[in-house]
Amino acid sequence: MTEQTSSTETPRRIVVAGGGPAAHRFADAMHARGLDGWHVTVLTEEAHLPYDRVALSKALTDGGVDLTLGTASMWDHGSLDLRTGERVVRINAEAKSVETAAGSVFEYDELVVATGSNAARLPIPGNELTHVYRTLEDVWAINKTIAELTVKLGRKVNAVTIGGGLLGLESAAGTEQLGATPIVIDGSQWLMATQLDEGAGQAMGRLIKAKGFEVHGGVYPSEVLSDDDGQVTGVLMADGRIVDADIVIVAIGVRPRDELFRAAEGEEQVFSLGPRGGVVINDYCATEIPGIWAIGEVANYGGMCLGLVAPANTMAEIVADRLHGGDATFPGFDTATKLKLSGVDVASFGDAFAKTEHALEIVYADPARGVYQKIVTTDDAKTLLGGIFVGDASPYMSLRPLLGRELPAEPGAFLSAAGGGDAPETELPDDATLCSCNNVTAGTIRDTINGCGACEGNAPVQELGELKGCTRAGTQCGSCVPMLKKLLETELTKSGVEVSKALCEHIELSRQELFETIRVLELTSFEEIMAKYGTGEGCDICKPTIANILASQNSAYVLDAGRGTLQDTNDRALANMQKDGTYSVVPRIAGGEITPKKLGVIAAVAEKYNLYTKITGGQRIDMFGARLEELPEIWKELVDAGFESGQAYGKSLRTVKSCVGSTWCRFGVQDSVAMAIQLELRYRGLRSPHKLKMGVSGCARECAEARGKDVGVIATADGWNLYVGGNGGATPAHAQLLAKDLDDETLIKYIDRYFMYYIRTADRLQRTARWQEELDGGIKHVEDVVVKDTLGIAEDLEAAMAKHVDTYIDEWADTLKDPERLRRFRSFVNAPDQKDDSITFVPDERGQMRPATAEEKAAAAQQPVLLGASIAVRPGTPAPVGNEA
Repeated sequence: MTEQTSSTETPRRIVVAGGGPAAHRFADAMHARGLDGWHVTVLTEEAHLPYDRVALSKALTDGGVDLTLGTASMWDHGSLDLRTGERVVRINAEAKSVETAAGSVFEYDELVVATGSNAARLPIPGNELTHVYRTLEDVWAINKTIAELTVKLGRKVNAVTIGGGLLGLESAAGTEQLGATPIVIDGSQWLMATQLDEGAGQAMGRLIKAKGFEVHGGVYPSEVLSDDDGQVTGVLMADGRIVDADIVIVAIGVRPRDELFRAAEGEEQVFSLGPRGGVVINDYCATEIPGIWAIGEVANYGGMCLGLVAPANTMAEIVADRLHGGDATFPGFDTATKLKLSGVDVASFGDAFAKTEHALEIVYADPARGVYQKIVTTDDAKTLLGGIFVGDASPYMSLRPLLGRELPAEPGAFLSAAGGGDAPETELPDDATLCSCNNVTAGTIRDTINGCGACEGNAPVQELGELKGCTRAGTQCGSCVPMLKKLLETELTKSGVEVSKALCEHIELSRQELFETIRVLELTSFEEIMAKYGTGEGCDICKPTIANILASQNSAYVLDAGRGTLQDTNDRALANMQKDGTYSVVPRIAGGEITPKKLGVIAAVAEKYNLYTKITGGQRIDMFGARLEELPEIWKELVDAGFESGQAYGKSLRTVKSCVGSTWCRFGVQDSVAMAIQLELRYRGLRSPHKLKMGVSGCARECAEARGKDVGVIATADGWNLYVGGNGGATPAHAQLLAKDLDDETLIKYIDRYFMYYIRTADRLQRTARWQEELDGGIKHVEDVVVKDTLGIAEDLEAAMAKHVDTYIDEWADTLKDPERLRRFRSFVNAPDQKDDSITFVPDERGQMRPATAEEKAAAAQQPVLLGASIAVRPGTPAPVGNEA
């Protein structure tokens, strides 16, 4: 053990070789413990301050994002010296010095090597044409190449990522956000094979493909192909197939940068290296040479080198502790993984593959939904050993801190996807690790909330941002932030402190408070709202929320006055984007009633534009496969025929489903079709926190499935029964009876009040079922407000709804009137007349169009026309995919 240095002695010199996250954490740990008696020099070959490699995907899509770790002011300390552009190339252990590529020599008393790793390369022809995904320069180069190729080629770029692990999928997702077509090649039989078993991997594959990713699994690439100018054209696979590519990114893993520990030719090998590289360290991160330590990905412990942030941070803390006289030891690798990929929920931790003797696996799998949940326990089903979650990883945060402990409930209770609801509430023990990246326990969090020793006067911490800063929890991968926030709220509630319901980090008001503020002050623009109640430029939480609130209070065109930039993809296009970049067209068919003439219009439009057609669950006709530039042409024909937007793309009323009712049915007791049409025409275009669906049944036989809708109406001999708060989806809920035997006028009055109260008080993206559950008093509270008017706001709610009804406009009819608005509908901004020719269709076995497979696309590229049945299919024909949400 190294003796602690006294402040009266000449400062001992620590040299750190490397400037990545591990090096930064070591410098930070030394700084936190006190630098009196020490001088730390960090030598990094990069030109940047140490930055967060975990967040590289942000830099891929946003070149201006700042990933700098910690605060830059830390490096102003007189005992910390950061040297950029200095790559260490040699260790002279006898002289206790290092030499850099620039020829500089730095003497040390203690050397900490944190050189990390290099991105692995493929030993195949054409490898020099590929990109890797490792540094800021790497991702900036990918961003630039995709942008340049999009302009040069005049179409979407085919971005191939080789590697189906964590980095590979994050890379592919980033290319999709940059407007490219994401294609993944992986030699394993399923994605993320290192973290997921076969069942989970298959579920993962379904989710990835549903997002529009093209996946080629189980076959390795053998060559990267290019034309005479060196432009990549494709990837030749080992089975002879060619995958079209314009850019190829290799993300197959990392190799430890252990060259400093390898003997030069003719010299004796002094350091022990692992079989797959990395310098061997002991349980306190020391190498075989006294005074030389290794941390992070270059360090081999127990035969492994891992590119994960948690063990690197732990190693850095251990070396800092040892240098200050401590006795910390390395506990081993924490391999818990949470994928940061929008729309795909994946987590793996502990003994995920059940390798422990007599381990028990409790599994729920729904391949059709892309859901897989597994909990691994000891054979008595009590002690948690690990788990895998795909499609629904909500139990991960509750279970992860309980690894190695006895579960508070039987394992099946944590399988939320099996219909058991949310994971059981868990009171984390003080010694349970909440943040594995920074090894922060629940006890540390609680102590800091109740009084932070590092803060002036031992002040309590009551804000999430301050709590993260004081404890470091949630400051790196971020996966523990939901649990951190929950623990903060729990502790504050115990202390009698009101918990913040801030919408996001930019707006301190809750959605409900923000809604009321905008309504009362009659604010009409995002800029005005942010100037009064926000900070910064906003984010993907507050921007669409404000756009939604403005739309629910004002029926003005949703994309005017700068509101278009606030909306999500679907709202900006006034259509649902499908997985291949085409869009669906859904005209409103109120109550499911349509004339033969209008059916003929839909048929003619679908035939003219080669669209796939399907009857939806809400009794409408959905047409799939329209390119962006075709949407105005299609909607002009539909609007001229009397159709209007069905708003399948908005957080708004979707459909009012009805049975045929008393007009035709011998069991019907009320005219359900007429009521459904009346309701749909009244509430069409009504923007809300989440989508809304309604149903009207003409009798108790309930053919319209009204109790599965947000608002359900069921006919009785004496009027209508009103049910509220029904939802389908992953966690279905039956609607609850609110009032019985209502006449038409009272029914509509109560629905007006219910919808407007929900819109004003629900959280963002909260369905009516969850909203009702969380209301104090539940359905009784809803009854008090809507039926009994105990809050005295019924008249105001009715007036707000009347304003919506009176000012409703059809968004597509309004769009077609304005040439400036129509400019939005172009595939390429810089080439208005250029169509996206990367989309290819073929006939399906049922006489309609379907997306072409990879093999069919390749064939289409070789011949201009593919014939199937009597339909000619050309590259560039839109692909029919997806379904109405």
